[in-house]
Amino acid sequence: MAGAGSAAVSGAGTPVAGPAGRDLFAEGLLEFLRPAVQQLDSHVHAVRESQVELREQIDNLATELCRINEDQKVALDLDPYVKKLLNARRRVVLVNNILQNAQERLRRLNHSVAKETARRRAMLDSGVYPPGSPSK
Repeated sequence: MAGAGSAAVSGAGTPVAGPAGRDLFAEGLLEFLRPAVQQLDSHVHAVRESQVELREQIDNLATELCRINEDQKVALDLDPYVKKLLNARRRVVLVNNILQNAQERLRRLNHSVAKETARRRAMLDSGVYPPGSPSK
């Protein structure tokens, strides 16, 4: 007995029942989501690159402030600013680590989607269905 969720619709608008219909629907859904996942991955990659550049700039600025502080004859207390910069750098590194983990999860998800799509396509082409899946 096929449920309402086990049928897909072909390009002509006619229902396609059974495992082939579910596979067709799943493949269409995966193809629909793939560009969004790839776009998100590229945006995360761009943000990570900018985070690395920002971290380098913070390091350079902190070094320059320390050098200025040492060279000044007038006692300017730049230590609080250096500490703020180092704190900002720490937060940038933390955000970068979070983004890196998210990007890695996206990469694994994208790989799993591609693998599952290939597996289902091979099953459809061969006409072999996994055990436990309803046949026609």
